[in-house]
Amino acid sequence: MTQESAMHTPVFPAAVPQRKPRLALMGEFSAGKSTLTNLLVGRQPLPTRVTATRLPPVWISHGPEAASITATDGSKTPLRPEDLANVPMDTTALIRLTLPAEALELCDLIDMPGISDPNMPSSVWQNLLPEVDGVIWCTHATQAWRQSEAAVWEEISHRFEGPSTLLITHFDKLRNSRDQDRVVRRVRKETGVAFGAIFPLSLSQALAAGEDMEVWKTSGADSFIEYLVDMLVTWAQPNRVAPAQSNPAASAQNPQTEQPLGADVLDFGGRRESGEQPQLQESPACADADGRVTPRRVTPVKRSKRPARSRPETHPTGE
Repeated sequence: MTQESAMHTPVFPAAVPQRKPRLALMGEFSAGKSTLTNLLVGRQPLPTRVTATRLPPVWISHGPEAASITATDGSKTPLRPEDLANVPMDTTALIRLTLPAEALELCDLIDMPGISDPNMPSSVWQNLLPEVDGVIWCTHATQAWRQSEAAVWEEISHRFEGPSTLLITHFDKLRNSRDQDRVVRRVRKETGVAFGAIFPLSLSQALAAGEDMEVWKTSGADSFIEYLVDMLVTWAQPNRVAPAQSNPAASAQNPQTEQPLGADVLDFGGRRESGEQPQLQESPACADADGRVTPRRVTPVKRSKRPARSRPETHPTGE
């Protein structure tokens, strides 16, 4: 089995026919942004070992596999996807990449350079912020939510209209459950209500899960992906509400009792555990400018209604 085929590929509901949300993946150097991109799209289009220092922003949209370079002078040049790691940094402002990934039917992903990358001026990614709707911020568990991260987020967070999410990545690098709990509590305290939800996540475990659903859940990817799907599906709906979240206070007091949000929306690798089964629910008739009708989307048969909260939720990995 190849590394690509071993990845879990979430099955995302169909997108509505309007401009899709644009999510920027941001954070410090080597926080796991490009690995997260590879996880979300179910393949490895980005070179994870060199991305943080050698690539400008990479804007990824749905479509046939293709790539191009947008130069600093505005000109565009086709690029072979396998040559991403070799783009000329001094003349490249942006890389556009299209992939036939289901996640990209719901949103565009913009993989940003590290906010403190000494080899790249901050203007490279700051110039793209007006195009961004929401952020998934990655912070490395062993030095989570550094002052440099907090300072940048305070400066830019007001620019985004959509919800933003914080991932505590490399969570498996923490030595034991006590250290994990301490980091989660501290991050929640220091970020306050800055993010809609906080997820501890081991990207390496998620990528290595293969067909093992328990490893996939333990990594934290299960709960995060379902939350992300809920958020994106409801994003464009009138009078939308935040995705359902459980009690964050209870989670903080006893993280071992917090349960994953379930597998009633996603089917990882063609498998679904027992429980609620999704059904095709037809949305109200809606056509875009080309006369195309809004596609049906997968929704759970039953979902308990839980009120949105002003505090972010912390989702433990279950370890």
